Amino acid sequence: MKLIKLWPTLILFFALALHAQSPDNTHIPMLGDRAPSFTVETTQGLINFPDDYLGKWKILFSHPADFTPVCSSEILDLAEMQDDFQKLNTEIFVLSADGLNSHLQWIRSLEGIQANEGEVHHIDFPMIPDIGLEIAGKYGMVHPGKSINKTMRGVFIINPENKIDAIFFYPISTGRNLQEIKRCLLALQETYDHDVLTPSNWEPGDDFLVKGPSSKEEAAKLAKKKDADLYSKEWYLWYKKSK
Repeated sequence: MKLIKLWPTLILFFALALHAQSPDNTHIPMLGDRAPSFTVETTQGLINFPDDYLGKWKILFSHPADFTPVCSSEILDLAEMQDDFQKLNTEIFVLSADGLNSHLQWIRSLEGIQANEGEVHHIDFPMIPDIGLEIAGKYGMVHPGKSINKTMRGVFIINPENKIDAIFFYPISTGRNLQEIKRCLLALQETYDHDVLTPSNWEPGDDFLVKGPSSKEEAAKLAKKKDADLYSKEWYLWYKKSK
């Protein structure tokens, strides 16, 4: 009799467990998709993401947990670079499956570390709590093969139209190269603003690539334009000088 009474509870438990592991609950949005929206109270107040930041570039970072070594090193470096990102019309956001009070205590601790080292970069970007992993689920930040209750080191670069332009994922053990993320942002901004491509190992100031012609005939037409900024290494490989 007791077992019969428990059946509804057991059914509900297994249904919730299956939902938590279903692909829809860990779906990673695709490049070109609109960034999934959410409204949440952060360390910088209430935000409606990404709509509050239409017209700006956004980078959303996910972290496994507060008060952990690799995460702490990344936040300290982000604090040093936040003015650089602001100059690039870019807002920074950091998320983990911790509560708001934990985020606030972590910020105070990290700024204390900076003070002991002689220079304080106040952490002015929003730290987003996500205890229920609802936001993480929208972005596919939880990878059950690694952890069922921590977000991986995700990076989502979102353009001024609120579309996702780049996605990175790093394991819990490996800190991100923030200079590379900044380089990728700069490359994306050039493509967004000027319809160019960036070659391997491109750095700001390097020449760009342009969309290659589809045939040698098209390449000949391109050459006839006599554009001083364009040059080629082969009929399919065209560069544009950086100004």
